[in-house]
Amino acid sequence: QVQLVESGGGLVQPGGSLRLSCIASGFTVDYYQIGWFRQAPGKEREVVSCISSNGGSTRYTESVKGRFTISRDNAKKTAYLQINNLKPEDTATYFCAADKWINIQTMCGPHTPYLEVWGQGTPVTVSS
Repeated sequence: QVQLVESGGGLVQPGGSLRLSCIASGFTVDYYQIGWFRQAPGKEREVVSCISSNGGSTRYTESVKGRFTISRDNAKKTAYLQINNLKPEDTATYFCAADKWINIQTMCGPHTPYLEVWGQGTPVTVSS
């Protein structure tokens, strides 16, 4: 079964950190670009960060630069999103997605294209 499963979300105080994980199964993730997206309550989904299949290229949306770090370990079939200095406005459900054919410039562009595989999301709540 082709799937992505996110984990690592939770309740954290402002200024705290989390590391989200996205584990792939049922397909060879080595060939896929991966993106992290988030959707806050009552808002549209937005892209956060993207990473190329070999991990050599990354992109971030402006609002998270310097606080979020995307990485991947293809041997573990896992992508990560390290989130530091969390702010209340980071509260959202975080999703990972993968696609073999979409480059990260497009994946992290202003309009999210159709992506082959999506996870079910992991919630992040930033509150004191």
